[in-house]
Amino acid sequence: MTTEIKAPTFPESVQEGSVATWHKQAGDTVSRDELLVDIETDKVVLEVVAPSDGTLSEVLKGEGETVLSGELIARLEPGQGGDKSSGTEAAGAEKKDEDATARTATETIASPAARKIASEQGIELDQVKGTGRDGRITKEDVLSHKSEAAPPEESKPAAREPSAPEPSLETVGVGGDRVEKRVPMTRMRARIAERLTQVIQNTAMLTTFNEVDMHRIMDLRSQFKEQFAEVHGGTRLGFMGFFVKAAVEALKRFPAVNASIDGNDIVYHGYQDIGVAVSTEKGLVVPVLRDADQMSIADIESGIVEFGSKARQGKLTIEEMTGGTFTITNGGVFGSMLSTPILNPPQTAILGMHKIQERPIAEDGQVVIRPMMYLALSYDHRLIDGKEAVQFLVAIKEMIENPAKILLEI
Repeated sequence: MTTEIKAPTFPESVQEGSVATWHKQAGDTVSRDELLVDIETDKVVLEVVAPSDGTLSEVLKGEGETVLSGELIARLEPGQGGDKSSGTEAAGAEKKDEDATARTATETIASPAARKIASEQGIELDQVKGTGRDGRITKEDVLSHKSEAAPPEESKPAAREPSAPEPSLETVGVGGDRVEKRVPMTRMRARIAERLTQVIQNTAMLTTFNEVDMHRIMDLRSQFKEQFAEVHGGTRLGFMGFFVKAAVEALKRFPAVNASIDGNDIVYHGYQDIGVAVSTEKGLVVPVLRDADQMSIADIESGIVEFGSKARQGKLTIEEMTGGTFTITNGGVFGSMLSTPILNPPQTAILGMHKIQERPIAEDGQVVIRPMMYLALSYDHRLIDGKEAVQFLVAIKEMIENPAKILLEI
């Protein structure tokens, strides 16, 4: 009996997805729980695996096509699973050749589209550098490799051969090395662009700034970081744990900063779910530390490390990135001195951290050199008044400059 392969059920916040990569093609033998296809949504890449052993009899949705929640994407004929060559030996020499090609492509971790173009253009996949997940070679990687390997005269305008890539993917300029490449936006990047545009159009966003003296936090970290790692199973003591704890305490004092707008209603959240922005190759994602008010600094630090690892591997789940009442982003890790962070709707505020830089400041009538950091709080002025925003940021500044206040919650 044929088994239907359907797209995963998306949560309400995700409208649709698109087929990113088919790891198996029609006619391939698969084993239970073997990866069949990656489906990219605006939040994460979801993996669809084989529900049983068998043969993938039909693929209904090709790479790049849009899929809806629970939509039928392929059919599987039940049978005995096996490796990539077993189950095909009796199919004749032609089928063996196809399986040999599939084995080679799998060893080089290339998408089916990349394999097709490489075969048409006579390109060796082992010479192409993959930029996809886990080093996977994508269609765009093959096209880029072709452009880089082509002699200068081939960059001149010429009649397009039937096997040449589509104009929508690449356009070659006329000025020698003046090459242009056109690729479609990933679904995640398109969604990020859409959400940022909505923020500008639908909120009254303002930003207030302050600076914080980091020397006490840095001294505390230097003094206890080795002992902290020893006691907490190797977890490193960073700065983010202190900022999350300070933000939690400040959010309790200023509930409007932890609230959101729903139509004509204000929703006040009686909990603090803190989103921590993480940069990936595909864009910025914001996994959420649930009930951060109940977490220790060690829990926060280990949670952030785990999120970072999963984000780089594309393993974050939709649940881990859904919700959140407040967000913290740290542009300082990339060298940013000062920036205006943009809101993460429906949240009404976001805290931006920046690079720590030694600067001369006046302290008790004396000029001293201190490690200083600029802080930025962007907020929705429809809900949060300037006074509340400034006081909120000052509260964080005071707690960071006096870490005992974080521990004593004062």
